[in-house]
Amino acid sequence: MPIHFPVTFDFFGNQVLLHPVLESVGIFIAMRMYYFLKRKSKDETTLVNSLSILIGATAGALLGSKLIGNLENPNHIFSPDFTFLKFWTSNTIVGGLAFGLIGVELAKKIVVHKESTGDLMIFPLITAMCIGRVGCFFTGVYEETYGLPTHSIFGMYLGDNYLRHPVALYEIVFLIILGFVIFRMKETKKYVSGFLFQFFMLNYFLFRFFLDFIKPHEKLILELGTIQIVSLLMIFYYIYKIKRSVTMMKNFTGNYG
Repeated sequence: MPIHFPVTFDFFGNQVLLHPVLESVGIFIAMRMYYFLKRKSKDETTLVNSLSILIGATAGALLGSKLIGNLENPNHIFSPDFTFLKFWTSNTIVGGLAFGLIGVELAKKIVVHKESTGDLMIFPLITAMCIGRVGCFFTGVYEETYGLPTHSIFGMYLGDNYLRHPVALYEIVFLIILGFVIFRMKETKKYVSGFLFQFFMLNYFLFRFFLDFIKPHEKLILELGTIQIVSLLMIFYYIYKIKRSVTMMKNFTGNYG
């Protein structure tokens, strides 16, 4: 049975898009998962500090997702029909992750918290992103989360007359594999605090950099779009962070080996 894009459902006589509902469900489940993991962990961060960091992450992610989402089509911002509603409805997870990181670091400086807080966020993030991408897939070509036309065996009809790369499904598969790899790494316990989150972020931004070559995007610099430029900056940042973490791990094993 063919899917009719965008997928909606009836809510008291009104047709509601499935995508924002799934996004909200994903965020709710991720928040509950984070608090569950925090209770089970040995993290001694106080409740006030945890809430402050979470607020910083949320505020940064909200701003970044809108800002980078709109900068994907910079000419659109200066068009006469550009409105606040259009600004608010443009989102990208790349901007959310990048600016969420900035929000976390600012919040940590305010509450004077030096320890890494990222490792506990990995699986809640993966869960929220996977559920959100299901919503993206069911929106088809009616939101800018679809792929270029393709003749490959993976091509799907997403609401127009072209077989397209189902990039939302690609991302779900990638996140599940990445989550499994990190879970196995976590079992070894041979890492410093924050390393797993750095590993997650580096691999996700690498994935998004290459994924956007098979997505429609406005080319800005060297044939790259806004999301790819942001991803590239984050890749360099996390290579630097991982090199520092690896050095710390070597020093640790050197002292106790």
